[in-house]
Formats: sequence, structure tokens, C-alpha cells
Amino acid sequence: MWYSAFKVVHLLGVIVFVGNIVVTAMWKTLADRTRDSRVIAYAQRLVTLTDCVFTVGGVGLILVGAYGMAYVASLDLGQSWLVWGQSLLLVSALIWALVLVPTQIAQARQARAFADGGAIPDSYWRRGRRWMIWGILATLIPLANLYVMVFKP
Repeated sequence: MWYSAFKVVHLLGVIVFVGNIVVTAMWKTLADRTRDSRVIAYAQRLVTLTDCVFTVGGVGLILVGAYGMAYVASLDLGQSWLVWGQSLLLVSALIWALVLVPTQIAQARQARAFADGGAIPDSYWRRGRRWMIWGILATLIPLANLYVMVFKP
């Protein structure tokens, strides 16, 4: 019973985490495409908020569920598919922490300055391209992780 409970927690975390990173990228991209400083500033603020709540929260649920299942089932965390899963999550987290969050914070600061309809600086758009490129990578890695967790190669 405990294994199943941890599995539900784990799957809920995956849904929240992957759902948030995909949806956030979509609505930020759509907001940026409007070129409307008010829309962009609002979306940028929500990118930061939703990442704090749903990305971090999803990762927390993933970890509690994963290590709970491993403990209850006495799984060897050295099995190749579990090593791959943990490694992929770590790489994605490092990209998020070292590149995406600092970029988001810088963009959020800039967005506060143009939230009332001011001009959007070129540096905002450069950071946006950086965020999108690294964000795609940080999204593909968890999708690869999903494959590893389901098929256990």
C-alpha cells in the first residue's frame, strides 16, 4: 500500500512539473509575440511565480515519491535506469538553477520597468532567446527521463 501511495505522489509531481514547464513556455512565448509591454510584464511575473510554486513543488513531490518508493520496495538506487533517472533530473535542475532562474529574474526586473507601457529593451529579447533555448533543453531532458522511468532500459 505504501508503495502505491508514494507512486501516486511521484506521478502527481511529474504531472505538475512537466505540465508547468510546458505550459509556462507556451504562454510566455505567446505573450512575448504580442510585443505589448503590459502583457509581457504580466506574463514574466507569472513565469517567476509559477516556477516557484509548481516547478519547485513538482520536483519536491517527485523526490518524495521516488525515494519513498525506493525505500519501501528496497530498490537498489544503483540500477542503471534509476541512475539515469536521477542524473537526468539533476542535469535539468542544474540548467534551471544556473541558467533559467537567473535569466527569469533579470527579465522580471526589466519587465517591472516597462510594465506601464514603456519601451522593451533589446537585452530583454536577448535574454528571452537564451531562456527559450535553455528552456527547451531543460524540457526535453525531463521528457527523456519520463521515457527512462517507464521503459527502464
